[in-house]
Amino acid sequence: MTSKDYLSQEEIDALLKQAGGQETSEPSVDDYLTALEQDALGEIGNITFGSAATALSTLLSKKVDITTPKVSIITRSQFETEFPKPHVTVHVTYVDGFEGINSLVIKTRDAQVIADLMLGGEGNPADEELNEIHISAVQEAMNQMMGSSATSMSTIFNRFVNISPPGIDILNMESGDGVASLPPDETLIKISFRLTIGDLIDSTIMQLLPVHFAKEMVNNLIGGSAPENNQAEAQTAAATAAAEPVQQQQPQAQQQAPQQPPMQAPQQPQAMPQQPYYEQPMMPQQPYYEQPMHQPQHYGAMPGRNVNVQPVQFSNLQSPAFDHIDENNLNLLMDIPLKVTVELGRTQKQIKDILELSQGSIIELDKLAGEPVDILVNNKLIAKGEVVVIDENFGVRVTDIVSQWDRIQKLQ
Repeated sequence: MTSKDYLSQEEIDALLKQAGGQETSEPSVDDYLTALEQDALGEIGNITFGSAATALSTLLSKKVDITTPKVSIITRSQFETEFPKPHVTVHVTYVDGFEGINSLVIKTRDAQVIADLMLGGEGNPADEELNEIHISAVQEAMNQMMGSSATSMSTIFNRFVNISPPGIDILNMESGDGVASLPPDETLIKISFRLTIGDLIDSTIMQLLPVHFAKEMVNNLIGGSAPENNQAEAQTAAATAAAEPVQQQQPQAQQQAPQQPPMQAPQQPQAMPQQPYYEQPMMPQQPYYEQPMHQPQHYGAMPGRNVNVQPVQFSNLQSPAFDHIDENNLNLLMDIPLKVTVELGRTQKQIKDILELSQGSIIELDKLAGEPVDILVNNKLIAKGEVVVIDENFGVRVTDIVSQWDRIQKLQ
């Protein structure tokens, strides 16, 4: 055997490297989800986050779009590559309808812009760490988003879906902060969405789901209603099968009843062949839910009993007796105190404007000068008037009484 019959060291290293490369190949989403399951997850995310975008748009007073879902997978070993810089993670737990954890991951800069807009800014915050106020603002925004998402899921899956209050953390892979808040599974389903907020943000928001939770949602979406229908049909068939032996047993009991010694009853005219109610044979005891509901019950006209049936007579509501109200009873209500409030006007301010108030600040109301003020009784509008001065005290002169129809509309 010559040296040509042996592999060189370079060839051995190449074979080992090739074999090792095949063993350590990265898993694909196709290894965990079929094409149908991927499309279903994308559709669920498209609908739920479309509703979440509407809620966020209302909060920020900006046009928000969350579109183009892309389904893939991510392992814990890929976290450092996927999140090289600190990110903000928001995690919620489903307490009704489903059992699982849903985590959202957004860039820190995007969270800063959202917080600045919620606090009344222009969406151009300074590049600094998120403080407690900013984190609270982002948490409230995500709470509204995930609440709208849960409502959409209730409609999609035809079941009540409820979530826990969202928790927020800073995901920093260098220090290891925030990693424990993510789902503990080694492999997670990642659904990426394109997030645009006006002309301020054009970024990506990611949703991380455990594989079993993602499959549970897909199975409920594709075939969730079938088991319920089958169960309902099975219950109906069982109830029908239980009712049939009862209906078959009753004629047999009626045929065997004459063999038993009947009770001695008062003599009845021969023209009444039907047995009196108290002479009917006793039926075998059966559970209440198995009693046939189609058997007539002779409660109204029993043989041998004279029952005088008359229609009920109600007193006339327009009777003069109702016109004479006892004044003593009415006087009992006269001493009840009522809170009367005169409202000059109202307005809405952002938190930023409230914090900037100082002595001498002017708050502009929603009413014009000289316009009548509102007179409220127990916080209900009943009249309008004009402000007057009486002996160095303010007063109000009633100029208009709100009609009964308007008061009813205020109550609705």
